Amino acid sequence: MPDNKAHSSSTPGILAKLRKIFGLNIGTVMFGAILIYMIFSVILYLTASHMESYQVPSGPLSMNETYTGLSIMTENVVQADAGGYVTYYAREGTKINANGAVYSLNSSKAADSGSSLSKDELADIRSNMQSFSKGFDASKFNSTYSFKYQLNGSILQYAADNSSVSTTNTVNEDGEEVTTTTTTVSSDPNIRRAQTDGIILYSTDGYESKTVDTVTAADFDQNSYQETDLKTDGQVNAGDDIYTIITDERWSLLIPLSEKQAANLKDRTSIRVKFLKDDLTQTGDFSIMEIDGSKYGRIDFNKGLIRYASDRFLEIELVTNNVTGLKVPLSSIVTKEFYAIPSKYMTTDKDTQQSGFMLSGRNKKGNSTTTFINTGIYGRDEVTDEKTQKVSYIYYVDKSKFNEGDAIIDPDSGEKFVIGDTEVLEGVYCINQGYAVFRRIEILDENEEYAVVSKETYNGLVRYDRIVKNADKVSEQDILY
Repeated sequence: MPDNKAHSSSTPGILAKLRKIFGLNIGTVMFGAILIYMIFSVILYLTASHMESYQVPSGPLSMNETYTGLSIMTENVVQADAGGYVTYYAREGTKINANGAVYSLNSSKAADSGSSLSKDELADIRSNMQSFSKGFDASKFNSTYSFKYQLNGSILQYAADNSSVSTTNTVNEDGEEVTTTTTTVSSDPNIRRAQTDGIILYSTDGYESKTVDTVTAADFDQNSYQETDLKTDGQVNAGDDIYTIITDERWSLLIPLSEKQAANLKDRTSIRVKFLKDDLTQTGDFSIMEIDGSKYGRIDFNKGLIRYASDRFLEIELVTNNVTGLKVPLSSIVTKEFYAIPSKYMTTDKDTQQSGFMLSGRNKKGNSTTTFINTGIYGRDEVTDEKTQKVSYIYYVDKSKFNEGDAIIDPDSGEKFVIGDTEVLEGVYCINQGYAVFRRIEILDENEEYAVVSKETYNGLVRYDRIVKNADKVSEQDILY
């Protein structure tokens, strides 16, 4: 007969050895359980599909492309007809009338009056310096020298005796403000006057004789561009360049185009241009031309020159993306089928003041009954009766609210409508409330990644709504956070 006492006494010894080897106690068991839970949680997280959210912005499908345009104008450089010291009368960048005083030549240098600049003149110089500093591009360092000469010339011009000069601001037929310089200078033979109307510039850059037909590809190299400031407080000689006058309001901008850009713009005859210098826009005639084997865009204007007369190179934006709305990723777009119900059948429940439809049915006794069904309206389309021209709507209702073949009743006329017509709508899942809700969208334009949708869609999206970016990972009514 086995010795049971001896066997039972050996069990505690084995457990004691196991505890000694593995250190088993309540703390170890709990730690092991937590560790296993954490491992499974990490595995589930890494293998699960993750929802990405997206905040809906407003704007065009893509940004308009920017270009650097070469300005071509009708310009004449005027030389001094004699030697002497120059006194300037016409303000640079303003329009002068024919026979208006531009400058005078004197045999001796005007005495230094020691006068200081006015507050307005100093403010103007500071403003110009700030504008240059903000727009400075290290790759176009040569522009620093042009600005230096421009600044020196402005100071000289401010310091000149302009007591006989007046300026008039007028608004032309296009709504532009134009500053015209006039003078009350006497018939002093030292005064030199403009031969024609035009815009006065006290600089040259070698492009004055260029026309659209004579421009070369090398003319677009801004690194080799040099501008010479003509304003001086020294003596000039006969034949020296004194000023440039622009004699025609018509001017052109030439922009280099890639083959792709040229293909996209080939059918245009006019184009809207935004000038980045002042953010003003105007429309010009557009055509594509070839210069030294490359494609260039030509934009012809008949106004606005006075704002940019001193700029040989202009940074512009071609306003080609006119379709604006709410921008959503294509990966957010889903489709859903709805029942289509005429709006005349919608009613309001007297007790709850909720909108819905009256469902027709029968009770167990076979008597006719009506049941109010509260439904959300996911979209609507306008319908115009051809005979009466009366406008009504088609409402789109969630299919889970009815069965095909159900009949609803117009409470006013008693007319019945059998549910069965369906419509597939495009939409996205809005998650503003933490769960996925279908919102209808109406696409205006799209590319490979994004679509621009209307802001006016009934019960649709609004700016800053949060939607699901990867809609294939989510189902409607999923609680996401």
